[in-house]
Amino acid sequence: MRRWIAFVLHQFRSGSVFWGSVLCVLTFGVVLPLCCHRCVYSYYFLRSIFLEDMSAVALRDSLLQGQEALRYWQSSATDKSPNNARESVISRPHLLVTVVTAKRTDGRDFHYLLQVMRQLEVLLQACDNCAEVLVCDVESEPSGNEDAELLKKHFRVVHHPLEERKVHSYINMFEKEKRDYVFCLRRGWELLRPRNVVLLEDDALPRKDFFSVIQDLLSRRFSLNSLYVKLYHPERLQRYWNPEPYRLLEWVGLGLVGATVLLLLSVAVWGPRTPSFSTPLMLFLVLYVMAVAELMGRHYLLELRRVSPQLYAVSPATECCTPAMLFPGNASVRVAALLDRVECVKGHAKDMALYRIARNTPGERAHSIEPNLIQHIGAFSSVRPNPPNPQLL
Repeated sequence: MRRWIAFVLHQFRSGSVFWGSVLCVLTFGVVLPLCCHRCVYSYYFLRSIFLEDMSAVALRDSLLQGQEALRYWQSSATDKSPNNARESVISRPHLLVTVVTAKRTDGRDFHYLLQVMRQLEVLLQACDNCAEVLVCDVESEPSGNEDAELLKKHFRVVHHPLEERKVHSYINMFEKEKRDYVFCLRRGWELLRPRNVVLLEDDALPRKDFFSVIQDLLSRRFSLNSLYVKLYHPERLQRYWNPEPYRLLEWVGLGLVGATVLLLLSVAVWGPRTPSFSTPLMLFLVLYVMAVAELMGRHYLLELRRVSPQLYAVSPATECCTPAMLFPGNASVRVAALLDRVECVKGHAKDMALYRIARNTPGERAHSIEPNLIQHIGAFSSVRPNPPNPQLL
């Protein structure tokens, strides 16, 4: 054994590629495959083996949670009256959370809206009612959304005027979705004049630190000049190997820090027998750390930031998806006005419209935070065709 250690240390000192090759083979051929083969957002995820079963388990769990939420709201239907719920709403709240909802043809038994509202109620109790909540039902038929009707005894619920519902029957699906979004932004502002607005879609389940992170974001200087802050980006699109420039800088920075830590650890372990520092050695370690981070999955590294609200990263806004958006100050009014000027069609839905507006409007900036502040639980869309067996990826 001593001879083997001496041989390896000799390879270290001589600068041979032997030790680097061994390290890479063990890391990328043994350790990472063993550790990450069931991690959905890792390159090592064995999709053909695990995806179908894991998707079925996720759907089953979501169904059970939806049924539990349904029973909860049904059992508490007599706790509050509609009048009491409306009277408890405070004008000019510091934060208004508006939940946009529509009736779902597919997946109605999952009761996504009821899951989201149940979670919001728990979080509001924990933070001593730090926000007001509004349910914005954009269903084209009056009383067509049974889940929204069930919540009327607990939250203020608003609906489209009849004349607007008639107009919506003549426009394309993407434009209707945008107009529904604009309606909910404006309606919340008209009713309560909130100081800040969060708009959630009805399948955006807030995480436990939802309100604490939002309060921290609103206390940061950047939020004063933000048109919006995205609170969610699909996990499958969070990799370092991405056209977003800031991620490439983050990736290189992580490699430099990780390489430095490895060198310091080698000094602590081997002392004077540590391989002498050289530029090729440093470059190898930087690339090694970068490869480990990318192949393992950036999503899992981002999860470490949940230790504290102050550790959530703020970056320039990305294009995709609007299930959870923060509009600081009166930005919700500006966004509604800006969206009115564009028409949404296939390939240019409201998320793309918002992204391009923020980039092309002088003086406007938009941001995203990482990791995600909500969990997107909607396996079934309310506006787009659904596959027979939705999957995690």
